[in-house]
Amino acid sequence: MDETAPIRDFEKLLRETIGLSMETVGASVIRHALKRRMTACAIPDLHAYWAFVTESPAERQELVDAVIVPETWFFRDREAFGAMVRHLREHRTGNRPLRLLSLPCSTGEEPYSIAMALLDAGFPDGSFQIDAIDISTRNLVHAERAIYGKNSFRGTDIAFRDRYFEACDGGFRPHDIVRRHVRFRLGNVLATATNAGQEAYDVAFCRNLLIYFDRETQGAALIRLRQMLADDGLLLVGPAESGLPPLLGFASVRFPRAFAFVKAQAARVKPAEPPAARKPPPAPAKAAPLLQAKPAAPPPTPRPFAQKAPLAAPSAPASDRAAASLAGIERAADAGRLAEVSAAAERHIAEFGPSPDAFYWLGLAHDAADAMEDAMRNYRKALYLAPDHQRALAQLRLLQQRRGDHSGAKALADRLDRLTKRSGT
Repeated sequence: MDETAPIRDFEKLLRETIGLSMETVGASVIRHALKRRMTACAIPDLHAYWAFVTESPAERQELVDAVIVPETWFFRDREAFGAMVRHLREHRTGNRPLRLLSLPCSTGEEPYSIAMALLDAGFPDGSFQIDAIDISTRNLVHAERAIYGKNSFRGTDIAFRDRYFEACDGGFRPHDIVRRHVRFRLGNVLATATNAGQEAYDVAFCRNLLIYFDRETQGAALIRLRQMLADDGLLLVGPAESGLPPLLGFASVRFPRAFAFVKAQAARVKPAEPPAARKPPPAPAKAAPLLQAKPAAPPPTPRPFAQKAPLAAPSAPASDRAAASLAGIERAADAGRLAEVSAAAERHIAEFGPSPDAFYWLGLAHDAADAMEDAMRNYRKALYLAPDHQRALAQLRLLQQRRGDHSGAKALADRLDRLTKRSGT
């Protein structure tokens, strides 16, 4: 491939089409996708391929599919599904069907996990509908075919596969009771037509998408998500994106490690609800029945997210005071108590010495307070102690973007990409 050819034209095309930012994904991802598509089309010259792709909507879609590499599995980050169940139990009124969104839905594991979690929690068949939206036609074909191999079933708790899947040629397929709750379609969070004329969503999963956008596009996407959510709707994002929603009218809710948010005015209307719900019993005792109270109707089998309920209030061994301290900092961060996070992280460092996680949480608190230099300094301290600290890398990259340091952001994106490929996560 001619390295002097107009790669920037393709980068601009992808940004205008799907919001993708070269500074965040790295130029190598786009170059690799171009090489694949040029080989598939038997077009050796980049200029000739540019002429072809600009004239062919079908080939533009093929290029989008080549750029997007799905990485997902069933019940990835289980705390998010527990947070969804808890939120719906606390806020559901009437008998209208619940509306949920999975965007991007990738190859279908997330929306099918949403359906299984709700069925396990006792929500009746037909009481909810999940819109699963993705920009990749290839992903959607895979999702609707719904045949999954072993890579989609990770972790030690895959009992849900026995309850909700049947073996078939090529792997396992979800039962009809799961599939019929999910509706797949092609769409883009940035397109105003994505949810035009539709009712607002009660819950929206938009995880690990914003990290691929530049700052301006991240803001536009969050504004669209806010418009698509009901007034008391719940937004779930990825760990590396958790610093973004508070900048665009969202407030964190007290669901540990779920990275969950509601519209800021909804949080103001009901500020005391989470503490009130937890006063009668101690928090750990509340967490277990909350996720396991409804299984009486279905057989009393383990729930995919019930195994994680004790972790909702992270607990470390009593003898490990340092681990307990970090767990407390994380709980405060999940609850949005940023002043407490800052003070607790500084106490942790003073008592137990330098810690990459403590520096990360301290950086996150400064980040949310728009203290950019302090945030960057602490993220870098975390990376000095733990060069493979993915969350610190991701947040530092976002900060570099905000400062307009695109070369620095690109270097961090490349580093994070190499780390992700090496670790297989």
